[in-house]
Amino acid sequence: MNIKLQIIVAIIIIIALCVIINMIRSKRLELRYALAWLIVGMGTLILDCFPEVMIWMARKLGIASPVNMLFFFGFCFSLVIIFVLTVAVSRMSIRIKQLAQELALYEKDNEDNKI
Repeated sequence: MNIKLQIIVAIIIIIALCVIINMIRSKRLELRYALAWLIVGMGTLILDCFPEVMIWMARKLGIASPVNMLFFFGFCFSLVIIFVLTVAVSRMSIRIKQLAQELALYEKDNEDNKI
């Protein structure tokens, strides 16, 4: 990879990591959801700075091209993110149902006390 391209990619990754960290600090993003993005950002930065690592990993895993390995890792990362978000949505759905039931019981109890 061209050194200019490596520098540009590194700058973009560092800016993205700074934006994520700033969003965590300003409480616009929870750490548990951002942790995967931070890990991937750091991993991508390492692979950008040391492209030999990606070539070595591709060779060890039996993948023909380092670019194919990068696409494979991206696919796996996407699956992990989808799973984590699905679990979060499921938890929130259950909690919303519980809160709606508690509110209904509270309102019924409040109506009974007025009569």
